[in-house]
Amino acid sequence: MSTDTRRLLLIDGHSLAYRAFYALPVENFSTTTGQSTNAVYGFVSMLINVLASEEPTHIAVAFDLGRETFRLEEYPEYKAGRAKTPPEFHGQVELIQDLLRALAVPVVTQEGFEADDVLATLAVQGTAAGMETGIVTGDKDSFQLASPSVTILYPKRGVSELARMTPEAIEDKYGVSPENYRGLAALVGEKADNLPGVPGVGDKTAAKWLTKYGDLPAVLAAADDIGGKAGENLRAHLSEVERNHRLNRLVTDLELATSAAEAVRGEADREAVEALLDQLEFQVLGRRLEPLLGAAAAPAADAEIPVPRLVDAAGLVEFVSGLDAEAPVGVATDARFELGLGTVDAIGIAQGDAAVTADLTTLDPAAVDALSELLGSHPGLVLHSAKPQLKALAQAGYPLPHLALDTEIAAYLLVPDQRTYELADLCTRHCGFSPAVAEDEPEAGTLDLGPADAASALTGIGRSAWAVLPLAAVLRERIEAAGMTGVLTDIEIPLVTILARMELTGIAVDRSGLTALGAEFGAQAQASADAAYAAIGHEVNLGSPKQLQTVLFEELEMPRTKRTKTGWTTDADALTDLFVKTGHPFLEHLLGYRDTTKLKQTVVGLERMVADDDRIHTTYLQTVAATGRLSSIDPNLQNIPVRTDAGRRIREMFVPAAGDGFADLVTADYSQIEMRIMAHLSGDAGLIDAFRAGEDLHSFVGARVFDVSTDAVTPAMRSKVKAMSYGLVYGLSAYGLSKQLRIGVEEARGLMDEYFERFGAVQEYLAGAVESARRVGYTETMYGRRRYLPQLSSDRRQVREMAERAALNAPIQGTAADIMKIAMLRVDAALAEAGLASRVLLQVHDEIVLELADGEFDAVAELLATTMGAAAELEVPLEVNIGRGATWQQAAH
Repeated sequence: MSTDTRRLLLIDGHSLAYRAFYALPVENFSTTTGQSTNAVYGFVSMLINVLASEEPTHIAVAFDLGRETFRLEEYPEYKAGRAKTPPEFHGQVELIQDLLRALAVPVVTQEGFEADDVLATLAVQGTAAGMETGIVTGDKDSFQLASPSVTILYPKRGVSELARMTPEAIEDKYGVSPENYRGLAALVGEKADNLPGVPGVGDKTAAKWLTKYGDLPAVLAAADDIGGKAGENLRAHLSEVERNHRLNRLVTDLELATSAAEAVRGEADREAVEALLDQLEFQVLGRRLEPLLGAAAAPAADAEIPVPRLVDAAGLVEFVSGLDAEAPVGVATDARFELGLGTVDAIGIAQGDAAVTADLTTLDPAAVDALSELLGSHPGLVLHSAKPQLKALAQAGYPLPHLALDTEIAAYLLVPDQRTYELADLCTRHCGFSPAVAEDEPEAGTLDLGPADAASALTGIGRSAWAVLPLAAVLRERIEAAGMTGVLTDIEIPLVTILARMELTGIAVDRSGLTALGAEFGAQAQASADAAYAAIGHEVNLGSPKQLQTVLFEELEMPRTKRTKTGWTTDADALTDLFVKTGHPFLEHLLGYRDTTKLKQTVVGLERMVADDDRIHTTYLQTVAATGRLSSIDPNLQNIPVRTDAGRRIREMFVPAAGDGFADLVTADYSQIEMRIMAHLSGDAGLIDAFRAGEDLHSFVGARVFDVSTDAVTPAMRSKVKAMSYGLVYGLSAYGLSKQLRIGVEEARGLMDEYFERFGAVQEYLAGAVESARRVGYTETMYGRRRYLPQLSSDRRQVREMAERAALNAPIQGTAADIMKIAMLRVDAALAEAGLASRVLLQVHDEIVLELADGEFDAVAELLATTMGAAAELEVPLEVNIGRGATWQQAAH
């Protein structure tokens, strides 16, 4: 394409959204609040790719406004055969449109007409204006628009691969010109539009007639001359063919609000795009979208980025000795890790408008001492993503610094569901500049220093060390304005050092026991597989959904499950339901095979993460869960299955350090903390009385819901009430409760009504929490942690309900997370103050795990009960359960 060629790109929004929905598995694309996002993800991926490949100067995306069109007026059955829109698709088109508008991509619609007609009108306008036009659509009706200047970009597979349907390509495939494709479609029919064609007439026959007679009117005029069964059928369906031909004509002369000449991208609203990407929780896709957002803002007048000086050992000593003890100091390193072992070779230090970088591998003792003094005593150290850097410095022999601020955590507190907290992105958002490095200057934390790129890499680290300072100033101000200074400085920042120490310590494992357990689970999986084969008389790939579909729904003729793009689903929930209905042994053994295979995979994953010290060093994340809960990765020790005997055996592999003066493990967890917070926040007298009396909460609630005595509450009743009580915290609906308990929706709704009748203050609190959040725009924990939810005011039901669920659970889950973090801080301080050698190793959900030093159990148990029990002042007591054992499982209670 020459530089002066104008190129118009037209996109069929609904068509591409549907294709994206079915191309990507919906179960893999949803937000933490339940909004499905696969159609949005696929559509935006397509948009990025096609903009890069087509390089349009003009662009427009057309959408249908509904089924009420002139075609439906003529033919009420038009498109009537289409399947009902999947519930997971609802809301996604609106999200796509919101994102397009934020990207300043013109969105064009027309009442009473379809997107096809809008695209056809714009294509004709583009041709008249001398533009080259590409139309991205999955609707073959568009083939009638192909011309020397119009190419149809037709999706071949999902939305990732587009076929270029030029006039020559259409004639080669269908045997007719684009002008005659409309006639071919009228003869053959269009199933998607519920337009039946002539029986027995396919593409080849229709093309032969159209070639012979010239066009469809001529074919119809010569109908009496066409022999055979096909000719007879044509004569019997002339009116239907004529109707099809009228309906599939695309309208090309609409009066649109945006013309082809006006369809030009404006300046993207970066803030709106960022907010939508955060809402959708798109991380990688957000980075791919960056080129569409335009250049980042230029540096602010007072934010001129300095060029860091590369200093030797003497220069580092000189710079450090001249630092102001009262002013913040920015620090950045190239920390990297493998199985808990950290490596750090370079450091950047900045204050004011000066920044230096140094190669740590070349420092002499004087420089090491100066750096140690800085890290160990300066009160104003600011880092971005501090914890891995603190750990790497500690493993290199430097003291764990006194951290003043972590800009990643501060940014997370302000927007806890933001998709990314990378330094460059945050500087662009909050400060109007980007500390982005040149292509040959890797960012801090990602580089692998080699002789060729050491200097440029060190420059990048120094730039990052400086960039955290203006960012920290802005974030502090915004945190203070939001009333979250206490959450930041009293909870989150002090916790960084404690988590770093826990990760450095790790937890010991029985390595040989893990290996043996993995082999045992493997043998059990094979036994279940053999039993499954025996139940059907032949082997089958138990990991292949396609083969399982054949066995279940063809060979065994079982009831069909939910329909997916690849056939009837064979996921765990569906197969469990099938087993309940049929009791077939094949399903029993298949489910057993899946369970033990998953356990084996868990064990194998843990084995890979055992470091040379025979300990596993998990990594805790403070900036993932929007509610404030900690997450665990590499490995995730919070998802070890503990609801089955087999799963609990994995916890038997975690043990105290052998021969290091540690005798056992101790666990301490809060009993029903979320329900206690619910009782406190709602002020419900019934729940408060139950907790104060020390009764079993779920039996107490069950007795009132089912109107029986506490002794008469059966295990089934208790399970139902427990599921509902916790479900309310997560905004569970009657439908969700029915699925969870495998009961009817009406029964679930009745159960909830009975609950609220007995515990009315809970219902009032839940309703009030949502209305309060809608009024002020955010939820808040007891300690002031906020979660902003602008979607509560959305006029789109799907988006609004998603935010309402978040508004229900954020204050309760967030308060529970705050209390657990406060407890960790106080336990750590109390252990140190008492001079005890026992140490905290893990935090899992509402539990902490400690390694118990010889002879310290009584002191540690009393300390845990007192400190954790007093971590919050509630209307009900905080009950702490304490256990001790030679393994993690034995210490459980």
